[in-house]
Amino acid sequence: MYAFELEIEQKEIEILLDELESNDWLSDKRFVEQFIHTKKSKYGSRKISHELSARGIDEELIAKNLMPLKDEEYFFVKNIWVKKFNTIPKTNDEKLKQIRFLQSRGFDLSLIHQIISGKDKN
Repeated sequence: MYAFELEIEQKEIEILLDELESNDWLSDKRFVEQFIHTKKSKYGSRKISHELSARGIDEELIAKNLMPLKDEEYFFVKNIWVKKFNTIPKTNDEKLKQIRFLQSRGFDLSLIHQIISGKDKN
C-alpha cells in the first residue's frame, strides 16, 4: 500500500529487493542467526522455531540454525528455572506450575523434568 501511495512500480521494488539480497543486506540466514541469538536466553528451541516459521522462514534454515542451540539449551532452561523458582517443587501443584511455565517458554519436557526433579547435569 505504501509503495502504491508513493507511486513506486512493482518492478522497481523487485529490482531494489534483488539488489539488497545480492549485496547481502537482506538475508534470511542473517535474520535467523540474529533472531536465535537474541531469543535463546529466554526461550527454548520449540518457541523460537515456531516464531521463525510464523515469519515465513524456511524450515530447513530454521533446523540448521537451531541445531547448535540444542547443546546449550539445558543451561538456558536451568538459568531461567533458577531465576524464577530455584526450589524443587514440593507439591504436585508446584510441579505443574513450574512445568507449565517452562513449557510456555518453549523448552523440551525432558529437560524440564530433568531440572525440576533435581537430576541435574551440574
